[in-house]
Amino acid sequence: MAATAQPKKIVAPTVSQINAEFVTQLACKYWAPHIKKKSPFDIKVIEEIYEKEIVKSRFAIRKIMLLEFSQYLENYLWLNYSPEMSSKAYLMSICCMVNEKFRENVPAWEIFKKKPDHFPFFFKRILKAALAETDGEFSLHEQTVLLLFLDHCFNSLEVDLIRSQVQQLISLPMWMGLQSARLELELKKTPKLRKFWNLIKKNDEKMDPEAREQAYQERRFLSQLIQKFISVLKSVPLSEPVTMDKVHYCERFIELMIDLEALLPTRRWFNTILDDSHLLVHCYLSSLVRREEDGHLFSQLLDMLKFYTGFEINDQTGNALTENEMTTIHYDRITSLQRAAFAHFPELYDFALSNVAEVDTRDSLVKFFGPLSSNTLHQVASYLCLLPTLPKNEDTTFDKEFLLELLVSRHERRISQIQQLNQMPLYPTEKIIWDENIVPTEYYSGEGCLALPKLNLQFLTLHDYLLRNFNLFRLESTYEIRQDIEDSVSRMKPWQSEYGGVVFGGWARMAQPIVAFTVVEVAKPNIGENWPTRVRADVTINLNVRDHIKDEWEGLRKHDVCFLITVRPTKPYGTKFDRRRPFIEQVGLVYVRGCEIQGMLDDKGRVIEDGPEPRPNLRGESRTFRVFLDPNQYQQDMTNTIQNGAEDVYDTFNIIMRRKPKENNFKAVLETIRNLMNTDCVVPDWLHDIILGYGDPSSAHYSKMPNQIATLDFNDTFLSIEHLKASFPGHNVKVTVDDPALQIPPFRITFPVRSGRGKKRKDADGEDEDTEEAKTLIVEPHVIPNRGPYPYNQPKRNTIQFTHTQIEAIRAGMQPGLTMVVGPPGTGKTDVAVQIISNIYHNFPEQRTLIVTHSNQALNQLFEKIMALDIDERHLLRLGHGEEELETEKDFSRSYEEDMEIAEGCFRHIKKIFTQLEEFRASELLRSGLDRSKYLLVKEAKIIAMTCTHAALKRHDLVKLGFKYDNILMEEAAQILEIETFIPLLLQNPQDGFSRLKRWIMIGDHHQLPPVIKNMAFQKYSNMEQSLFTRFVRVGVPTVDLDAQGRARASLCNLYNWRYKNLGNLPHVQLLPEFSTANAGLLYDFQLINVEDFQGVGESEPNPYFYQNLGEAEYVVALFMYMCLLGYPADKISILTTYNGQKHLIRDIINRRCGNNPLIGRPNKVTTVDRFQGQQNDYILLSLVRTRAVGHLRDVRRLVVAMSRARLGLYIFARVSLFQNCFELTPAFSQLTARPLHLHIIPTEPFPTTRKNGERPSHEVQIIKNMPQMANFVYNMYMHLIQTTHHYHQTFLQLPPAMVEENEEIPNQETELDTEEEGLPAQTDTTSSPTDASAGQEPPASQTDTTPIQLESVLSQTADSCDPEAAHALTEATATVTGPVAAPAETSNPRDAPSATAETK
Repeated sequence: MAATAQPKKIVAPTVSQINAEFVTQLACKYWAPHIKKKSPFDIKVIEEIYEKEIVKSRFAIRKIMLLEFSQYLENYLWLNYSPEMSSKAYLMSICCMVNEKFRENVPAWEIFKKKPDHFPFFFKRILKAALAETDGEFSLHEQTVLLLFLDHCFNSLEVDLIRSQVQQLISLPMWMGLQSARLELELKKTPKLRKFWNLIKKNDEKMDPEAREQAYQERRFLSQLIQKFISVLKSVPLSEPVTMDKVHYCERFIELMIDLEALLPTRRWFNTILDDSHLLVHCYLSSLVRREEDGHLFSQLLDMLKFYTGFEINDQTGNALTENEMTTIHYDRITSLQRAAFAHFPELYDFALSNVAEVDTRDSLVKFFGPLSSNTLHQVASYLCLLPTLPKNEDTTFDKEFLLELLVSRHERRISQIQQLNQMPLYPTEKIIWDENIVPTEYYSGEGCLALPKLNLQFLTLHDYLLRNFNLFRLESTYEIRQDIEDSVSRMKPWQSEYGGVVFGGWARMAQPIVAFTVVEVAKPNIGENWPTRVRADVTINLNVRDHIKDEWEGLRKHDVCFLITVRPTKPYGTKFDRRRPFIEQVGLVYVRGCEIQGMLDDKGRVIEDGPEPRPNLRGESRTFRVFLDPNQYQQDMTNTIQNGAEDVYDTFNIIMRRKPKENNFKAVLETIRNLMNTDCVVPDWLHDIILGYGDPSSAHYSKMPNQIATLDFNDTFLSIEHLKASFPGHNVKVTVDDPALQIPPFRITFPVRSGRGKKRKDADGEDEDTEEAKTLIVEPHVIPNRGPYPYNQPKRNTIQFTHTQIEAIRAGMQPGLTMVVGPPGTGKTDVAVQIISNIYHNFPEQRTLIVTHSNQALNQLFEKIMALDIDERHLLRLGHGEEELETEKDFSRSYEEDMEIAEGCFRHIKKIFTQLEEFRASELLRSGLDRSKYLLVKEAKIIAMTCTHAALKRHDLVKLGFKYDNILMEEAAQILEIETFIPLLLQNPQDGFSRLKRWIMIGDHHQLPPVIKNMAFQKYSNMEQSLFTRFVRVGVPTVDLDAQGRARASLCNLYNWRYKNLGNLPHVQLLPEFSTANAGLLYDFQLINVEDFQGVGESEPNPYFYQNLGEAEYVVALFMYMCLLGYPADKISILTTYNGQKHLIRDIINRRCGNNPLIGRPNKVTTVDRFQGQQNDYILLSLVRTRAVGHLRDVRRLVVAMSRARLGLYIFARVSLFQNCFELTPAFSQLTARPLHLHIIPTEPFPTTRKNGERPSHEVQIIKNMPQMANFVYNMYMHLIQTTHHYHQTFLQLPPAMVEENEEIPNQETELDTEEEGLPAQTDTTSSPTDASAGQEPPASQTDTTPIQLESVLSQTADSCDPEAAHALTEATATVTGPVAAPAETSNPRDAPSATAETK
């Protein structure tokens, strides 16, 4: 297997390079936002930039990145665009900027929406340029850029401006591009279309000639583009050198075709055009496919296109085709071919008279049609309307190879898609794991296209939806598996021994050499299948390792997945492994196969079953595991061995590798998706089209549901009648009782329900009869019956005064249909969720509600709040953690009314006791917790909670148990993967072919961080990070946007409320003293503090993507110490950063400076922004780290999370010159930069203060200009505090380590890495679980041991401003208190260091 070369990181320009660039100089003159006096527009500037900066550099990403970041598109290109100035350079510059925005995953169409007038003209110019001759004005490279731009347009149909232009290219009139016989055939198939076609022709006749010509050009655009592509494809030679421009053009073109075929609105009419062009036949016969290296990606893309052209769907109706319907289509094609052969071609009589099954294989078709001449083949094809009729006495211009392939590929029998899926092995092999086109490395830059499915707005059918998600989930898992294999195998150091065998020079915790491997069972296939039902093998290893590692291996449980690896190293003993070089050739890896543990064998060779009995003690160190192999893979391998004489893979394995359990559930999830695709997925009718992205996006809103409920009991939602009236502004509230003393909650409300889906009835005068009625609510107070005499019988009540928007969300959640609640930070999402659950429980006691969250933490928070409401503990069940139910205790308190009421209450209480005793009998009979849990799940529980991962893993078991539910509520819905959101809809069998699901409530915030995808290619190219919640918002599903936050000061809320619709503040944010009081010792409640290079160094990168900034880290810790010395509680302060490298550095500095000092202590958390999502604290100190490129903070969702964590104070440390020019960050940074960029402190103002926020202080304000000054100030402040404290005892308190130490060395910055991935997140926190939402997008750190973070001594600068005594004391303190700085514990072992990949949340 050829080793693939490592792709390079993109070089991001540094600030100094940016400032020195020609582009930057022009930007400062013509369009930079911070420049007030700009020069007038000059088109020559665009020409010059395009020629000198873009074309000359061959469209280098670094140059385009720089231009796009400078706001070239927003402030110069589109701002000044007009038809008169539409030159080639102008067009290409705009396309380059839009493509770059898509590559960076930032909004691209906003500026066009603001100034849409000239877009139609601009788009027509693009179409014309895309069809231009390649040797003319536009080069092939430029036309590839145009193809990519068009692809982005076709994938942005949700944007009205784009859709209005694109739909002219892909509507029915495009059939003008069909040959006349084919057009006639298609219109004949669907009589309705002929009417439309005649109407189109009539309309065309009414158009003036110029408009008609323009319309014809647009309709024929895609047909002409296909012909242009075929001519380019044919110019690629078989063996001579070929320019990569041609290859890239061909790849991008096929990508465009796939995207057009994979969306129903574009596919509907285009698929016929594509079929009529015979594009696939041309491609499969082309030289490019046969060029092994250059054509590899092209061939993979071609296979994807072939899959979609033959997709099992009716193009016109959009209905999925069943297997029977697909068979019928196939038989119709073959029989029409047989009829044509019988009528016109005597030489094909044998073919015409054979049965279909005998002639529809490729071999038999070639046998019948191969001997025919080219002219005869052309005539056969023309009878089928595949080619134009061949004129008499003329020879065909087509090759015989083409004509034969055209007939054979069209009529051969196809394996069904579900059959293909069932035959696919679930475990990845070495061929997929290291294929860069399918599983790109962490260095994916976004430049090229990939052979990957994309998740956009719409899907063809549920099968297509599941299949794309299946493939992407499988490949994302493969990427993680690759990282684990590379790590473990490298640690084992496989070398070639003197005798040619393998010797392992190292060891790995997660992998062991295999002593013996034997296949022990190959079971017979099921009827109709050609793969074994089961393949089992025994793997023997020698566990001569430490006890705890031995326990881990012996603790492998049933269904755990392991990997069997074959290595044949060629490097001699002692060769060093270089992480930067390709992995495979260094270790000699040959095969990888997956397996699933059945169990460990005992001394007698029997599998040790998991159970209550203690496991037997095995002697010695040899252990044998029985494993299940993948039957599909085994069958493929054996077929290859028998037919092609290949070696038997299963005789070669020499390493077995295990994985961490939490990272290793991919096979169970894939099996769940595959099982779903093999069953009739019954999604409720009211949801089906919305999930696929079609139809009316508001059709599932409760107001349009036919079964809307008129009267609802709001139970304890309202605190009083006044609260109720305030919750329905604009409505007339009629209470059924007049006595104010009786107008107390709980209330039943009857809403006006309109018939006819909202159409108003009109009376004889034409007036709206129900205008008044439609706004009238009938409110009926009612009394809950007495439940018994004891205090714990009294129900608990809600105490939250919900806002009218929250009430609307609660009302929507109680009604049938789809409810989407967008909850910005601090708006009470969880409280709304809990109230919906409680109200459904009381209104519909016979119904069951499923709660799904992304994380266990969110599930726990939800459960704590549910337990505080009036819900019987017997009806709550928490699944997960080994299916243990969450025990809940309820307090009931009693009210004293009339004697009879008390007596009735006593009776109810006794009755309830007997009911409970009856139910407890089952618990007595069922011995294990698992059995009790299953009983509760099926019989008792009304509210069942689980994580989305648990739902995906356990679907099979839940369906088998007969689990049933009526409602689903999802919290954190914007953080859940698309497929993990979909699976919970299908955890039950349908009833009579219909789903019993009545409500689906999703609560989330798509403006905060999305699900974490570790591989950048899947995240960016395939859009795998898009949650179903976000897709629904993009499609236009109505949402209830919570609009009042109660977490942060109003001034802090302004930093992020621009991202939301009308986000305001709850009254207490203005009124409570903690919000109106200033932050003691600090002039401002939020401030952006500029941090310049410290000792010539800004950001550093000791390991790849492990970003650190010493100056910012020291500054942040100094401010933390200052606040603690003033009296702030340390646990009210959290330190956040955008990269994991900086997190480790800050933790290390805290350990040295103040961690063990009782006067200061440690902050509540030091973590990354991503890990802190969903949490909050009073004061946040934030380090943005980067000084060379903005990095992943350019994702506005990360900015929103960062700005919204603080309640009372936010202090941001950053390189202001870098971040202030970033277009996406402008709304926040314009507010931040409006305040001074130096820290303003009030050292003599103790905590807490009585000063009001915004007041000028009575104490003196001191301005801190840089980090060394702050470090020196805090040290002097600490010394002063010690000297003036009467209770100071030297034996109990020690000096803090000095802010700077004399004997420390300067960090090694001699070589600055000249490459850098833009937008890569921080590395994973080693203490986090792999399934955290944070597992993100960052590539693995270098495996060399992390260099101890040697803190650059600030002393040289501090001492200059210190008085001599302080400096001497500082030096003494350093000598006595601190030792050398160790590397942070988390990073001492590269395996445990940021494992790769992700910014953690």
